[in-house]
Amino acid sequence: MATQGNVMTWDRRNWFEGWRLLAVLSLVLVVLSIWIAGMRAFEVDGIRMVIRFTARSSLLFFCLAFAASALTLLWPTSGTRWLRRNRRTLGLTFAASHAIHAVAIICFAVMTPTDYAAATTPASYIFGGIGYAFIIAMAATSFNRSAAAIGPRAWRILHTTGIYYLWFQFMVSFGMRIPQMPNYVWFVMPLLTVMALRITAAIVQRRRSRVVLSAN
Repeated sequence: MATQGNVMTWDRRNWFEGWRLLAVLSLVLVVLSIWIAGMRAFEVDGIRMVIRFTARSSLLFFCLAFAASALTLLWPTSGTRWLRRNRRTLGLTFAASHAIHAVAIICFAVMTPTDYAAATTPASYIFGGIGYAFIIAMAATSFNRSAAAIGPRAWRILHTTGIYYLWFQFMVSFGMRIPQMPNYVWFVMPLLTVMALRITAAIVQRRRSRVVLSAN
């Protein structure tokens, strides 16, 4: 959800960063989810609307956290630097959004077990379970003490593996719906964009490193 350097220090350059940003964004997600469910009197249709809403809000915060470093490297502005400073917060907000998503799914399963069974497959349990395991582990190690406890190498492996797995899971989840619902292509495009940004940033970083080595 962040890089090791970002985990070890929580930079507060202005009021709307760090814990305050996380609290505000999480509260907004909770309020919106309750409002959406309430639009359908908290019945199944409302719960399913919350599931869709939180899937999309999770995508938004995931993409922001995923692309923060690349954007800062490629376009170092005050806005991209703010994103980079707060990518841990954005990652934790993504985790909060997906926690609400999980609660909505559980409500759906309890309220209409038959419809829930029809909407899920063994693969969704397996790959979704792996995704949630990564989210929990990454969120738990996004704090100074927990990150230090597992060490930089283990932290880097966990967060690198986890974030790319989640990217792939989002791609599959949204991409598989495109044949039936072509509008879902608009959810796949941000994922392709942030991956392209990461690849481009990695190439630029490598070239800069070679220039520095050559100069020395």
